[in-house]
Amino acid sequence: MSDKMKNLVVRTLSGSVLAAVVLGAIAWSQWSFGILLAVLVVGGMLEFYGLARKKGASPQVVIGLVAGLALFAMNFAMVSTGVWILEGGMHSFLGVLGAFWLLLLPLMFFCELWRREENPANNIGITLMGIFYVALPFSLMCYFPLMLGEEWNPMVMFGYIFIVWANDVFAYLVGMTIGRHHLFERISPKKSWEGFFGGVLGAAAFGVLMAHWLGGEMWHWAGMAMIIAVTGVLGDLVESMFKRAAEVKDSGAVIPGHGGVLDRFDAMLLSAPFVFVYMLFVM
Repeated sequence: MSDKMKNLVVRTLSGSVLAAVVLGAIAWSQWSFGILLAVLVVGGMLEFYGLARKKGASPQVVIGLVAGLALFAMNFAMVSTGVWILEGGMHSFLGVLGAFWLLLLPLMFFCELWRREENPANNIGITLMGIFYVALPFSLMCYFPLMLGEEWNPMVMFGYIFIVWANDVFAYLVGMTIGRHHLFERISPKKSWEGFFGGVLGAAAFGVLMAHWLGGEMWHWAGMAMIIAVTGVLGDLVESMFKRAAEVKDSGAVIPGHGGVLDRFDAMLLSAPFVFVYMLFVM
């Protein structure tokens, strides 16, 4: 078996396992979904800080991770269960988490007094960026299954993920078939405008299918799909920009044949905030 075929087999198997784990965690329960997102927060932030280190930055990894997980915990606690609300403990729990998170932010500044790094402002900025680039989007995803009603509905999250995947697949197929004009050659030479529009149309078509399956408004889902397609491609380009600056091919190696968390979920990181706002005000 040639090396190319071996890589294809490894990529296919690991991709299938990843898809099964992600979809299974979403379908199983809110808690398995929360655990999945928390793992992605940690993995994604570690990879981002690793990329920053390759460019000479010195982020405060521990404080950044704790702050990112605290931000995620606050959001997950608000949507995970109604038990704390009925018992009157939700406000106290969120208050402790909120105070803890707010105190972590100035703590970053204090820590730089003793670290003696050459560029403390850059280190603080990179640490904060890891929180808002990785932890915030995954935290917002906690709300997606509740956006169409008060009850937990994993199909909404499935719809979001399937639209992201549909965009990737159609963009790849169209780009490989008729792609001629570079979309952003400086960052990603293989991406084409033809592939971009193919991905948008494929995502929109899948959005219409999700509306049919879930009984939602067709134009609402089609509009969300187009937002996912556009911001997802930009998210892919942004992550490629970080990797190119760090002079690495992949952000990590936890997923054989696919790279790291950022490599697989880059489209979601920058599309999730837009989708959250869209769901909040439109859907």
